[in-house]
Amino acid sequence: MTINTLISFLGKGKADPQTGYRTATYRFDAGFSRRVAFFGMALTEYLKPDRLVLVGTAGSMWDVFFERAGDDDAMLQLMAAVEAGEVTQDMLDLPRRELARQLGMDVDCLLIPYARDAGDQAEILRLLAGVVQPGECLSLDVTHGFRHLPMLALVAARYLSRVVGVKVEQLYYGALEMTTPEGETPVLKLGGLLKMLDWVDALATYDKDGDYGVFARLLAEDGMAKGDADLLTRAAYFERTGNPVRARETLSTVFSSVEAHRGALGGLFRETLKKRISWFRRGKRDDWELSLADAYRDRGDYLRAATFMYEAFVTRACNERSDDPTDFELRKKSYASARAQQPEVAKLEYLRNSLAHGVRPRADQEARTLDDEGRLQTMLKSLRNKLFKP
Repeated sequence: MTINTLISFLGKGKADPQTGYRTATYRFDAGFSRRVAFFGMALTEYLKPDRLVLVGTAGSMWDVFFERAGDDDAMLQLMAAVEAGEVTQDMLDLPRRELARQLGMDVDCLLIPYARDAGDQAEILRLLAGVVQPGECLSLDVTHGFRHLPMLALVAARYLSRVVGVKVEQLYYGALEMTTPEGETPVLKLGGLLKMLDWVDALATYDKDGDYGVFARLLAEDGMAKGDADLLTRAAYFERTGNPVRARETLSTVFSSVEAHRGALGGLFRETLKKRISWFRRGKRDDWELSLADAYRDRGDYLRAATFMYEAFVTRACNERSDDPTDFELRKKSYASARAQQPEVAKLEYLRNSLAHGVRPRADQEARTLDDEGRLQTMLKSLRNKLFKP
């Protein structure tokens, strides 16, 4: 069974001498609002999670959940520690038990450092990872923490998703500074920031390995027809299996959908995506293949770079002889004829075969080339300049 967990950050509030936080009426939607001092309590009632995790520092308002009048020794000790900024993890057993009783759910209280430096910040991520399990669905409340903690919470959401395997559903913020003249404080959902990070991740993935299929799911979630979005995955498959003709056909079909897309996030990244898939518009087949060779060389995928450069040479040889570049036997004949005129292409053929089969060339100079990335880059660029003169 999926566990739904709310992680709520506690800050250090002094606006109200009794509650610590200023009481506000938080408006979630047309049918739900609550007037509370601590936003996390209203959010807990709204979401009805299975579990609540309260996160705060040694100076956070851990006593905000209790009446400040009383003579309970543990309560007085906690209140004094909050005032002094000296709360310890052991002291948090009291608010944990009391809140679990009030809310009727599992509650954890997590003491974190102040995130003053990279060490503190990394420690917070480690502590958060220790209180969640793979498969949990998380919601994060960043209303009351220190002002720098929402930035860390955003990183934490991505970290927990990638490293632990949780699903972050939403980030919530009770925007007290946006309180209306009628006295209602809007509740903002900041999950769009996570979606933006998904797009940034997709761009990084594409730049690394050239798979623009990673944009398909994001475009579909952003409103593009799923059938159109899936064409990107199909085009990427054809390209990465050495079939630029089918890749071009598929891209030419979906490109107009990418151009016309006006989704909130897709529109933000549309021009960048168009630039990355526009190779199919360049000239003839040998131009497409050479463009792909350049792109794969630049991102360090040397086998594909050598393969597409070799295929571009063969295709160009077919074009010069007016042979059909899709006919395998004619490609062989055209290549043999062109090789006789440009023997330098043999180096490209040997290089492609060496990369494909993992066998080093016999010649010491060529073997040294494959043992050094800089030399390999230089050789590929040199072969391109010699074999594809303007």
